[in-house]
Amino acid sequence: MARDGWFGRKTGASRKVARKTADAVPDGLWTKCPKCSEILFTKELEKNFRVCNKCGYHYKLGAKDRIAMTVDENTFEEFALGLQPANPLDFPEYTAKLEKSKNSSGLEESIVVGTAKIGDKPVVIGVADFGFMGGSMGSVFGEKVVRAVEKALEDKLPLIMFCSSGGARMQEGILSLMQMAKTSAGMGRMDAAGLPYIAVLVDPCTAGVHASYASLGDVIIAEPGALIGFAGERVAQQAGVISRPPNFQRAEFQLENGMVDMIVPRKDMKQTIVRILQFCCEENVNAA
Repeated sequence: MARDGWFGRKTGASRKVARKTADAVPDGLWTKCPKCSEILFTKELEKNFRVCNKCGYHYKLGAKDRIAMTVDENTFEEFALGLQPANPLDFPEYTAKLEKSKNSSGLEESIVVGTAKIGDKPVVIGVADFGFMGGSMGSVFGEKVVRAVEKALEDKLPLIMFCSSGGARMQEGILSLMQMAKTSAGMGRMDAAGLPYIAVLVDPCTAGVHASYASLGDVIIAEPGALIGFAGERVAQQAGVISRPPNFQRAEFQLENGMVDMIVPRKDMKQTIVRILQFCCEENVNAA
C-alpha cells in the first residue's frame, strides 16, 4: 500500500476532527494543579472545597466563597458598607486600581465583615480577599476590622477573622501603617471583655496584617501549606542574616515553633470552629 494511503488524507482528516473536538470543550472544564500538575475536573474541585484531591493543595478563595462554605446558609448579614478610601498622597492610578478590583471581585474593599451563624452559634466574622489588591490593609480595611470588634463587643459575640493579605497598602502611606496599631488595639478590647477571638491564617498572610491583628487570636488556625510570615521570602534572602529552613514561612513550620495552634484542612474548618465556639461558650457560662 502506498505511504500516502496510510499517512496522507486520513491523517489530515483525523487532525481536523481532533481540532474540532478540542474546540468544542468548554473553557474552565479542567483545572491544572499548580503544585502537582494534576489535571482536575473543575466541578469535582469545587465539590472538594477547591482543594486538590491528589496533593492537598489549597487554592485561594474569594471572600464570598469563603463565607458561603463557613457560615450557616442564609445567615450572613454584611455591615460597615459604603466606606470609601481616600487618596491622601495623590498616588498615581490608585483610584483606577480600586475601581478595577471592585469590578473584578464584586466587593467594596479587600475585607468583608458581617454577622452570621456557624453551627447555629451567632458570631461576627471578617474575611479578607487576596484578589482585591492583594488583600492589602488600608484605612477602610482597618476601620472595617475595628467595626467588627465593636459589633462583637456590643452584642457580646465571638469574633472570627480569616486573614489573607500582602500587608499594608502602600498607596495610603502612613495611614495604612496606622491600621496595625488600630486593629491590634481592637483585639485588646476583645481580650479585656473576655470575648473569644479566632484568627484563621490562609495563604498568604504576611507583613503588616500578620504583624498585627492576625497574630493576636485566642486560637490561631492555619490552612495546610499557607504562606505565613512578616517579610517576603525574597526580602529574607536579601537580608541573609541567618540560615533559613526551607519551609520557614509555611504553616507547618509555624505550628512546629508555636506561632499557630493548629493546622486544619479546609473541609474540616467549619466543624473545627464550631467545636472551639462550643468550648468557649461553655467556658464563658461557667465563668459567669
